Amino acid sequence: MASALTKEKISSLRDQFKQNKEASILTRTVTKNGIHAASYDNTAATRLNRTFSIELDTGKVTNQKHSGRCWEFSMLNTLRHAFAKKYHVKDFQLSQNYLFFWDKIERANIFYQNIERTAQKPINDREVEFFLNTPGQDGGQWAMAAGLIEKYGLMPASAMPESYNTNKTDEFAEVMDKKLRKDALAIRKLIANGATKEKIEASENEMLAEVYRITAYSFGEPPKKFDLEYRDDNKKYHREAKLTAKEFYNKYFDKNFDNYVVVTNSPDKPLNRLYSLPCENNILKGRTVEFLNVGMKLLADLSIQQLKDGETVWFGNDVLQQLDRQAGFLDSNLYQTEELFSINTKMTKAERLLTGEGQVSHAMTLTGVDLINKQPTKWKVENSWGDKIGKDGYFVMSQDWFENFVYEVVVHKKYLSKELQEILKHPAEELPVWDPLH
Repeated sequence: MASALTKEKISSLRDQFKQNKEASILTRTVTKNGIHAASYDNTAATRLNRTFSIELDTGKVTNQKHSGRCWEFSMLNTLRHAFAKKYHVKDFQLSQNYLFFWDKIERANIFYQNIERTAQKPINDREVEFFLNTPGQDGGQWAMAAGLIEKYGLMPASAMPESYNTNKTDEFAEVMDKKLRKDALAIRKLIANGATKEKIEASENEMLAEVYRITAYSFGEPPKKFDLEYRDDNKKYHREAKLTAKEFYNKYFDKNFDNYVVVTNSPDKPLNRLYSLPCENNILKGRTVEFLNVGMKLLADLSIQQLKDGETVWFGNDVLQQLDRQAGFLDSNLYQTEELFSINTKMTKAERLLTGEGQVSHAMTLTGVDLINKQPTKWKVENSWGDKIGKDGYFVMSQDWFENFVYEVVVHKKYLSKELQEILKHPAEELPVWDPLH
């Protein structure tokens, strides 16, 4: 049982510290250089060399800059890779701004519906608190990007380029968070006062018009039509005028998102089950955020199969764990802090999820893997943090980091066993808003 910090206890702590013969030199080392530099494993560069037995040609990386749009960038990366391969135009870019614009409008709309649905609950209810905590957040899931593309289509980056506020979303998020929270109070008040459905709907429509105005001022308004122009790798010029975003997507992209599944390893839950996170949905009556929970080895096997077939893989991960951002290394043993401090901080993947130590904080793209004796040892990763870090923006991820800190991969359903495909035919089990996967 814990007790107060008495003088005697503090004296004992000091004595224990001084008994360590290396305390003085380690104190000087850590205070001068920092924990990461003092514990860095310099052999990492050797085992994380940039040679891969399977490596897809994917060109220049993108840059989400100061925004939380990794989920969108990773999705668009997989699509632009396919476009570049099919039409022989390397480094083709899709508009991230366009999808982000409609995500903000759709997300505000479903936020109002969630506030209306939970209006009878106390404002400190866990579900209500979840919606109010980050109403205008940037982060998202693969299914959210898929739903936006299915509804609104795509356009090249030249048709709707990045803006100051998409590259740096803090100011926009500050305004949007305040507005949505104020709107939430107004909706709850209307319902508490017995307002009619017509009155509530009219008020929400007025609120949504304001959201549209804020977003259009900040990002620019999406064009209804655009001209597609590009010169392919053989220097041949191509042009198609007055395309809509849906026409562009339907004509130039043959990816059916219904053929793909988010395969997850969340060992805090029973495996071989389908789960959903309705609280993460960004489109009302749109695509549902779902996960097929399986063992970790299967995530690697499925990813390898898709890479072998020439298709990159969207994956969700906890990128800030054991990361050397500048070198572009992801390795579970990169920082030897346990050895440095003589402590034990090891937890299982399930324990990390349950305590909040583990989370799906980022999305990137698998573009290669190194197989030795048919087993993966390291992976090539396309990030969306620009080309000034890693090797031209590409990272190397060790297999142990994959096992510890990768939580989701998106693969074609054809790679699944018949038993797993059968699970997908049944309704998903809904997870609460406080589940670690959100």
